[in-house]
Parts: sequence; C-alpha cells; structure tokens
Amino acid sequence: MNNRILAVDDDKDILKVVKANLELHGYEVDTAENWEAAQEKLSVRPPELVLLDVMLPDGDGMEICRDLRKDFPEMPIIMLTARDKVSDKVFGLESGADDYVVKPFETLELVARIKACLRRAGTPVVRENAVIGNLKVDFKKRIVTVSGKQVDLTPREYSLLCFFVDHRGEAVSREQIRKNIWKDSKIYSWSRVIDVHIQHLRQKIEKDPSNPQYIITVPGAGYRFMD
Repeated sequence: MNNRILAVDDDKDILKVVKANLELHGYEVDTAENWEAAQEKLSVRPPELVLLDVMLPDGDGMEICRDLRKDFPEMPIIMLTARDKVSDKVFGLESGADDYVVKPFETLELVARIKACLRRAGTPVVRENAVIGNLKVDFKKRIVTVSGKQVDLTPREYSLLCFFVDHRGEAVSREQIRKNIWKDSKIYSWSRVIDVHIQHLRQKIEKDPSNPQYIITVPGAGYRFMD
C-alpha cells in the first residue's frame, strides 16, 4: 500500500504541483487549502506524513504544528514556507516539525526529505524494485525472487530482508536489527532469535547458505548485505 501524504497549503497551484509530482513517485496524496479542511481529512483517515504550510488563512502553521504533534506524536510533519531565515527554521523545528523545506523547492529534494522522515518514523517507504545479483525484491507487490523463482518469506523475514537491502554495503549490528525489526518485542542479550531468522532467510535466498553470497557475517560487528 502506498504511503499517504496530506499536503496543506492555501496556494492551489502549489498543491497541484506537489500532488502531481508526488503521485509520480508512488505516493497517495490528499490536499487541503486550509486548516479546517485538513482537520476533516485527518479525522477521517490520518496520513503517514503531513506537508504543512507555515501561513494558512485560518491558522498559524507553527501553532497548528504544535497541536498536530499532541494528537499525532509519531506522525512526521514537514513545514513548507517561503521564509528562509535560520531563526524561522529553528522556530519551526522547535514547534515539533521533523523537517523544513523552503519554497520554491525541487521535487527530488522534497521526495528525499519525505523518504528520510518516513524512514526515521519506521513507516514503510515507497521504493523502487531492488535487483542485487540474482535476487530481486518487488516492494510494491512484496514479491521476492531468486534467479526468477519466487521465494516465500514470513512477514518477519521479509522485513529483515528489506532492512538489509536498505542498508546494503553497511555493517549492521544485532542491536540495530533488533531496534528496527523487533522494536516492540523484548529480546534478551543471550537470545538467538535474530541469528535464527537470518539463518532461515539465508536458507531461502542463498545458493549455498553455509557460504553466503548476500548476508555476510562481520565478526565482532554483525552482518553486511551484499552491495
């Protein structure tokens, strides 16, 4: 399912451009020209992220951001503004915003900031297909294939593989894996649950699990995924 974004701005032209460009990047975009309309949409179906203009006809963006943060503490908020003073950016971030984009902005910059905010929030990010060696991950369909043959993964194994793909080439520790994949579970230091899941994942995607090509053990550090 695509990440849903609510863009709130009193400039209709900006909303049209933002909606069209973000939809091209795979996002589902809803728009509101004022805070009242935005509140209605928030009450019906909260989005994964809000793009919020600093100056709205029926409210101050900074104050709105504070209120939003109280009601939706985990939801990323990116402020949109024509102001580019450092003091304004600091004030916006202190109001609870996760990021601050100055108009006019490039679509690629906005998309990069959206992805970063969603990643920090732990929200699945819309991605392109990943092809690494004989391994292919179709994120939209949640299909994994090895040499063209589909591989059936459990939800936890799929999340683990996506984490490795997002951090390919990096040495990631078991603690990093635990915080990202088992964030709501208590895993004791002596537990081998992470290693067992990695072993199962290797058996499904590696040609020779005893001599892995994709998930490499890094002694004293954790694991590294082939880049």
